Amino acid sequence: MPASPSTARAINDRLALRLLQQEGPLTAGQLKQLTGLSRPTVADLVERLTAADLIAVVGEAGEQRRGPNAKLYGIVADRAHLAALDVRTEGVSVVVSDLVGAVLAEASVPIGGDTGTGPAVEQAVTLVERVAKEAGADRLHTVGIGAPGLIDPANGELRDSTGLPEWHRRLVATLQERLPEARVSVENETNLAALAEQRDGVARDRDTFVLLWLGHGTGAAVVLDGALRRGASGGTGEIGFLPVPGTSGLPSAVDCEGGFHSLAGSAAIVELARAYGLPVGSTAAHEPLAAGVVREAAGLVAGGGGEAGLLGDAASADRFLDAFADRLAVGVASVVAILDPGCVVLGGEVGQAGGDVLAGRVEERIRRMSPLATVVRPTGLGGGAVLRGALLTARDAAQDELFGPPDR
Repeated sequence: MPASPSTARAINDRLALRLLQQEGPLTAGQLKQLTGLSRPTVADLVERLTAADLIAVVGEAGEQRRGPNAKLYGIVADRAHLAALDVRTEGVSVVVSDLVGAVLAEASVPIGGDTGTGPAVEQAVTLVERVAKEAGADRLHTVGIGAPGLIDPANGELRDSTGLPEWHRRLVATLQERLPEARVSVENETNLAALAEQRDGVARDRDTFVLLWLGHGTGAAVVLDGALRRGASGGTGEIGFLPVPGTSGLPSAVDCEGGFHSLAGSAAIVELARAYGLPVGSTAAHEPLAAGVVREAAGLVAGGGGEAGLLGDAASADRFLDAFADRLAVGVASVVAILDPGCVVLGGEVGQAGGDVLAGRVEERIRRMSPLATVVRPTGLGGGAVLRGALLTARDAAQDELFGPPDR
């Protein structure tokens, strides 16, 4: 059945708004060309969207800049303000953006392991409020949070997980209390990183891939046929618990020590580097130790000499990277055998630090271990992928609400 006039108008309005989001400011003529709609239909939707304060004239096109056809229409970016949080065990990072995703302010705060739950939550919430104020946001429309751990698929809440700080779960509830007008949602950090890589990173050409997160801990995100897969309990990608050879034992239901985490977590990487005679701690202060030593090793092997004067030699760095690639290949091969994703992205700070040098070694090993063709790519976004993914989800949610047809 054909759409009703009101439904057709809503569809056309949403199409125009999506084009303005993707392409930037456009003239009515450009909207007509891109949408395929008639000139009167475009004129009507421009009038509706302007009256709804969703779009406005933001300039003029062409050198002569004359006449109504030269008017450039853009989304009213300050119609809503958004916040994104990257919640780690050691601190929180926050960005605040406008409706189109332009970052207006950002900041981070470290939170020590000995900080109590209440003070930790207060530090994080205060940071959000401060960054929002610096961005000129009177209120936040949507807040997206990325955090480690399992998200309950039934209610969308962060589940209580052994080994993760209690303040993580308390933070979500407190933010909703302190920001009653905002929509607050939480998602697993690795899932958000995969979303960011799919939209803005190295997986833009893939509708099926796996992101292997390599940071303080390990995790994986699975995207199949363009959709993020979470599993029955929200636990898809908990690769740290994967039983693998080369560990001293087996993981348990409450502890991933003995699983893949024991081979590829940050502490294991640092220990491996020391075993190969590479000094740890000589890298930039802002960079995690594991990422720093991997970056230095990759730089030496690639002929760059490292960034901070690593005192080891290229031969030791080469052997270290070989050993580390062996470990990663064990986990990656297991994922490939089950999912056949065709592409694995090495994410997180460590994946970015290893770059093509590390990714190439892992891909070479997978080629020998599996008959399933798999490319391995280093992340294009690094640790910032979580914050980027959280901002993308917040922007999508806000636009879905604001760009949708009015309630009738």
